[in-house]
Order: sequence, then structure tokens, then C-alpha cells
Amino acid sequence: MINVRPLNLSDVPRMVVINEQGLPGTGKVSELEMEDVLSLCETALGAYQDGVLVGFVLCLLPQTRYASLNYAWFNQRYTEFLYVDRVAVADDARNNGVGTLLYERVFAHADALNSPVAAEVSLRPPNPGSIRFHERHGFDTVGVFEQKEKAVTMMVRS
Repeated sequence: MINVRPLNLSDVPRMVVINEQGLPGTGKVSELEMEDVLSLCETALGAYQDGVLVGFVLCLLPQTRYASLNYAWFNQRYTEFLYVDRVAVADDARNNGVGTLLYERVFAHADALNSPVAAEVSLRPPNPGSIRFHERHGFDTVGVFEQKEKAVTMMVRS
């Protein structure tokens, strides 16, 4: 059985391990950077199996001090949204509904805020599994953000 609860600072080391398993799609972060993002979150949820963190999602509201270029892209185009900074599931817990369970909670929170959910998925390097996952959960492509060696598809779920 998987339980979902809010994340806290004691979860950060395991979050970084899970995040590393999702590279390059999740974007590399240090423990300090993960702690900082966690402190900015509107909602930060972890999925636990037998007391062990197996997945997490971090979401921010608009106009925080978060320095992500992808987050800035949404801030320039939308006044209201719940931004999924990252959703990550441990290698050995994938394809078991963990990501869906986390997103169900995100969607319920976004509905309570009357806000769309914003996310991006890597195009270069490609992450076709994540694109399928987001499309399956009702996200639509609203743009492509090209950077030097990277490109991401910008997605919104209304």
C-alpha cells in the first residue's frame, strides 16, 4: 500500500537519490538546492511504501524567487498556475501508479485553487515516457522552450 503525505526536510536525501534516478529529465540538484525548492513549494508530496519514500512531486505558485528558466517561462505567460517543478519516482517503483497517485493529489489541490497545472517535459534530450504520462493525465502542449543544448515542451492541464 502506498501512502501520500507532505514532504519535510528529513526526506531531502532520499529525494535527491530518486531525482538522480530520473536524470536527465528531472534536472540535477544538490541537497541544498532541493531543500531550497522544498521551502518555496505550495505543495510538496511524497509517496511512501512501507515507510520508504518511492516518489515525490514539488509544486510552486507563480512569482516566487525560484530561478528556473522553465518556471520563468510560465510566469511570463500566465498569472495563475500550479507549477510542477518535478515529479520523480524511484526506479524500482515505476509503472505501479505512484506518479498517477501523486498527480491526483496535485490536481485536487489545483482545483481547490481554481488554477491550471503547468509542467514541462524534456524534448532534447527526449523523454517520450514522460510526454505520454503527461498527455494521459490531460496536459496539452502550449509551447516549446529552446535553450542551448536543451529543449522542453511546455504543458498545461486546465
